[in-house]
Amino acid sequence: MKKSFIKKRFNKLLKEKEENRVVCNDEVYTVGVITSDEVAKWLKIQDDIERILDLGNVRIYNFRPYSKKNIPSFKFFTEKDFNWKGEPKNKTFKSFIEESHDLLIGYFNKNNLYLENAVLRSNAKFKVGFANVNASLYDMEIVEIPTNIDSFLSELKKYLIVLNKLKN
Repeated sequence: MKKSFIKKRFNKLLKEKEENRVVCNDEVYTVGVITSDEVAKWLKIQDDIERILDLGNVRIYNFRPYSKKNIPSFKFFTEKDFNWKGEPKNKTFKSFIEESHDLLIGYFNKNNLYLENAVLRSNAKFKVGFANVNASLYDMEIVEIPTNIDSFLSELKKYLIVLNKLKN
């Protein structure tokens, strides 16, 4: 029941944000990453972003399905961290979403209402993600698979330089 309400609110908010989208031209200094626990288990996303994009201010939040066995952590969010309207209710997660990162990377390539909702609600100035997830979420999409993080980030860096968002 809760998921259908969240989906309905998500679609309404997505339409509103798409109609009012303004792309920011600021240079990138802060980076937020929203990904899944499964992706984060086999990649060192933060290290790779710092190495390839030469940026040091990277914050990551991972989605993992709720389980009573999991210990709450400021690095993870679950479906329980959203209220019935799809708004974040966990304080640290809400703070992450409300922070106006210069760049937000949606590092997931499969549809997931909770990951997509987090990206949509983020106050990031420029959002990048994988193609074929939800084009309406992002200012730029990259065609790649998550295991090719070096290729994804190299492509991202190339476009950020062209857009004057990164120094060469």
